[in-house]
Amino acid sequence: MESRSRAVTVFAGLGVACVLGSLGFYAALHFVGPSSELDWSRRTISQYALLENGWWFDAATLLLAAGSVGVLLAASRAGVVRGGAAVALALWVAGLVGVVWFEKHNWSMGPSMSGDIHRVASVVAFLSLPVAALLAAARAIRDAGAGPARGAGAGPRGGAGAGPRGGAAARSGGDAAARWVGVGGVVSLLCFTPILWAVLAEPWTGVRWWRAIPLGGVERLLGLAEVLTLLLIAGWAVRARIRRSGKDPVVAQG
Repeated sequence: MESRSRAVTVFAGLGVACVLGSLGFYAALHFVGPSSELDWSRRTISQYALLENGWWFDAATLLLAAGSVGVLLAASRAGVVRGGAAVALALWVAGLVGVVWFEKHNWSMGPSMSGDIHRVASVVAFLSLPVAALLAAARAIRDAGAGPARGAGAGPRGGAGAGPRGGAAARSGGDAAARWVGVGGVVSLLCFTPILWAVLAEPWTGVRWWRAIPLGGVERLLGLAEVLTLLLIAGWAVRARIRRSGKDPVVAQG
């Protein structure tokens, strides 16, 4: 149990470190030339990959993918991400790698197969993370409400001597973490809706979907929401493993 708890903490810690490192690279792209000259409100993030310092974008995205693997391993070992949620989180990682591996359309040279695959990978990534968050949160909340026996401290997973009050406190803490992850998933999907609206409205408005909205700004807001959701999953995994190993002060005193 001790080694498993340590593994969750290590994986989550490494994952968060990689994610924060990726944010540093993404931020630098907005302040250092030539990428700083792009109109961030209109140009997508992956446009940076076509510039001289485009390797910063590749490094940032691969760091984010590596961090996501760490979070996935931590969440899986902690038992908070399972089944369909784990598959969706793995698709998020695959989508990120695909975004780097297949370069976006360089419109100065015309469309390409690589650009088409890049676009599909982007959609897969953008949708998979919030789906993973919602599936994991829904399952945790459903399990927590299934009955007091699941959270009670009568067994080794609940912590020795936790008792009914400790079990209730543990369930409450788990519920809160799961709900925050669920909120992150909902906010991420809401950030995606302007893109969906622009695509669906194009036949009626006659405006190409990438011009109908400030696509770059929407994409950055969506990316930030998804990164925050990923960090929430990492925190949930650590808290869940600590609680189950009986080290949560609230549970231990129950």
